Amino acid sequence: MLLLFIRERLAWVGYFLFIVVVLNILFLLDVGLVEVSIWYVNVIMLVSFIIFLFWRYVVETKQLKDFLGNVDSQLDDAHSRSLVLSPFQAAYFTKIEDIIYDKNTELNQAKVQLQEYSDELLAWVHEVKAPLTTINLMLDHIEDLTLRRKLEAEWLRLHLLVDQQLHQTRLSSIEKDNYMVEMELRAAVYNEIKAMQAWCIEKGIGFDVEELTETVMTDGKWLAFIVRQILSNAIKYSPANSEIFIFTEVDPTGATLLHIKDNGIGIRKEDLPRIFQKSYTGTAGRESSQSTGMGLYLAHNVAQKIGIRITVQSSVGEGSIFTLRFPLQNEYVKLTGR
Repeated sequence: MLLLFIRERLAWVGYFLFIVVVLNILFLLDVGLVEVSIWYVNVIMLVSFIIFLFWRYVVETKQLKDFLGNVDSQLDDAHSRSLVLSPFQAAYFTKIEDIIYDKNTELNQAKVQLQEYSDELLAWVHEVKAPLTTINLMLDHIEDLTLRRKLEAEWLRLHLLVDQQLHQTRLSSIEKDNYMVEMELRAAVYNEIKAMQAWCIEKGIGFDVEELTETVMTDGKWLAFIVRQILSNAIKYSPANSEIFIFTEVDPTGATLLHIKDNGIGIRKEDLPRIFQKSYTGTAGRESSQSTGMGLYLAHNVAQKIGIRITVQSSVGEGSIFTLRFPLQNEYVKLTGR
């Protein structure tokens, strides 16, 4: 604070030094002042200036602390009247109040518009889900098996896009929409595999799944969404007639790890640090029009919200292993206490 005050008052210090230099020159040139002690005058002026600076330092630093404290808090008339400010400071203060008020008004309007847009988008997604459900039921009546399989695969891709948009809209309010319970991994994984059946049949992709009898503390709905995004990526980038391996293990800390391994094209080393960034499609994504760069971004964000840590190991041509680490009991307590 002292250095800040000195920098603020450098003009005062410069003017004082200028006056001292001028007086000393006058004492040297004016013969009428020969009898006056120049050092005595200099010391008196220096002491007086130091006392003045100290007084201004105490007053102005107190004003600054009061001012910053009120700016950081919600300003009101009582606080404004309690501040002891100089005319210039009062003018600054009034201007800052006006700017804060205008910006808060703009921010509130933007929040309202964003909420309205989010509500409209959510309503649209729910409206789209109804005809999708109807189409899915109608597919069962198509007798041509080949045509039905192709339509089911395309329906699934459309359903995944709508589902992704639905969860993206809900992501901002996930804290109000999560329910942490103890559940078996088998249920979440097998349900998602079953949902991907049409796509897997089209590409001839099979699954090698362990028993998955482990129980974890998590939110079933959001865990299903995370698994869905990783599985859809694994299916999308795996070659035809290949297998996806799903297995679990326990790390040295006692946490449960769920691994999803594919034999796909893999991820380049330079892409790995950025695969969870929004809209980042990577090298592989530029070769596929189906990539949106949103799936892993949303999965990673959801995982962070419910205490799951996602890591990935991959190399080009050798496939990828996505790992979900579920929180321990003490980590879960910290998570629910946020």
